[in-house]
Amino acid sequence: MTTLSDFTLPLLSGAAQPLSAYAGKLVLVVNTASKCGLTPQYEGLEALYRQYGPRGLVVLGFPCNQFMGQEPGSAEEIAEFCSVNYDVSFPMFAKIEVNGPGESPLYAWLKAGHPGDIEWNFAKFLVGRDGQVAERFAPTVVPVDIAPAIEARL
Repeated sequence: MTTLSDFTLPLLSGAAQPLSAYAGKLVLVVNTASKCGLTPQYEGLEALYRQYGPRGLVVLGFPCNQFMGQEPGSAEEIAEFCSVNYDVSFPMFAKIEVNGPGESPLYAWLKAGHPGDIEWNFAKFLVGRDGQVAERFAPTVVPVDIAPAIEARL
């Protein structure tokens, strides 16, 4: 059975990051964008990471430019934007596609048990400590509203 640990993806720096590094943790996977009406969710995602990180939560950000070109920047520009505007300290990965023919295998796996295309930037998947997708949240669900689901699994 496939788990989150079976995937390796590049970080914004270009370094390959095996997701097995997060084995045994509760993981929130989010497709992100810097020029979206939902971009302020970075603040809430960082707050969740800081609050629950010591108890085993990790947030993984995956920039995506598939929705109205709202993530046009280079890896360096994305990293700078996240750092300067939201003090993001959780891992940020290289740009990926979350739908369609160029879809990342990670997103194909995430959606397998929770069918349907990713609707927009900031769709969220909560992956349990067992490495399996536990819950999917719509882009409009703000991070603070995910806290009860995180609490229940920590």
